[in-house]
Amino acid sequence: MEQRIGSSSQPLEGAGFDPAFIPGLTPPASGEAGETEAEEAVEAVEADEPAAEAVSSSASVPEETEAEETEAEETEAEEDAANGPVFEASDRRARIVADHKGVRLSLDDQACEFRWDEIGAVETESPRFGKRFTITVHTPDRRWYPIEIEAGSRARFTEWDEQLDAVLDAYFEDETPKPEKEEAEESE
Repeated sequence: MEQRIGSSSQPLEGAGFDPAFIPGLTPPASGEAGETEAEEAVEAVEADEPAAEAVSSSASVPEETEAEETEAEETEAEEDAANGPVFEASDRRARIVADHKGVRLSLDDQACEFRWDEIGAVETESPRFGKRFTITVHTPDRRWYPIEIEAGSRARFTEWDEQLDAVLDAYFEDETPKPEKEEAEESE
C-alpha cells in the first residue's frame, strides 16, 4: 500500500487568497496588453474558419445519407408493425400504450418503457366497485410496476381487457416450458 507524507488537503481558492477572485475588486490589467492578445485571438479564429467549414461540409454528406437510410428502415418497420394490434388507455393523469415496441407507462411527468423481452408478465385487475382499472407490468427480476387508469364506465374494463389480450397474444412470448402431460394432451 502506498502512503504519502505531508498534507492531503488541497490549497484553498477564493477571495481570501486571491483578490482577483471577486470581479471588480482589483483594477483591470493594462489595456494595451489585453487588446493585442484579443486581436491575435480573433485573427487566429478567422484564419481557421474556412478550413473548418470545408471539413464540416464534407463530413456531413455521408452522415446525412446514413441518417436518411436508417430513418427509412425505421419507418418501414413501424409501418409493418403498425398493422398489428395496439392497446392504448388513458385518463387525466395516467396513460398506457402497448404495441409492437413494448409497453409504455406514464403517470403525470414520470414515464417508463419496457421492451417485450424485459417483461415477465402483465396482469390486469378490475375492482369490484369503482372505476379504476389496474395494469401491472412484472419484470423477470421480481419487480412490478402498477398503473391505475380511471375509466368512464365499468363497461370499458372488458373492452380494455380484450384489447390488451390481443396485443399480448401478438407480441408477448411466454418462454416457460409446458409440462409433458399438457403437451401430450394438446397433441391428441
